[in-house]
Amino acid sequence: MVDTPRIPPQAARAWLTMLPPAHRFVLHGAADAQTAAAGPWGVPFAAQACRAISQGTRATLWMGPDEYLLVDMAPTEPSGATAERLERALEDIPHALVDISQRQLAWEIRGPTATLLLNGGCPLDLDMAEFPVGMCTRTVFAKADIVLWRTQEQAFHVEVWRSFADYLLGVLDEVAAGL
Repeated sequence: MVDTPRIPPQAARAWLTMLPPAHRFVLHGAADAQTAAAGPWGVPFAAQACRAISQGTRATLWMGPDEYLLVDMAPTEPSGATAERLERALEDIPHALVDISQRQLAWEIRGPTATLLLNGGCPLDLDMAEFPVGMCTRTVFAKADIVLWRTQEQAFHVEVWRSFADYLLGVLDEVAAGL
């Protein structure tokens, strides 16, 4: 039997950090749109499915064919200015760019129990061999839609719609109590 790490009750959320407000955009567009947006965004777009590429505070997450989530975790300008630069670069290219900065928020789940905590509500196999560092996907946690991105071996970035935030935290607390 594998010795599973236990979460002490007094440190029930030491593994959870709410991330600061970020800029988030959904970009739909073919390869030419991705190439045009990469310059002003400052991060290339992954060609491999379900992969994230990050540079500095920005990341592009592959969400589906021709769909990317762009996240700036430490914005230095208003999201409107970033959107304007992206729109100028994409001006003559078919695309859709939507600012979803206010729609969702994010947490980091970190530590030796991160995978166990997430598997308490997420049906994916989060073993390193199946869900390695840099992998991302849209999935569910219990009944909430989330974006899950493995940033390190024992760390995950979780995006959730604001309206599901309390629910997600409640389920995570229940899972943690059972570990």
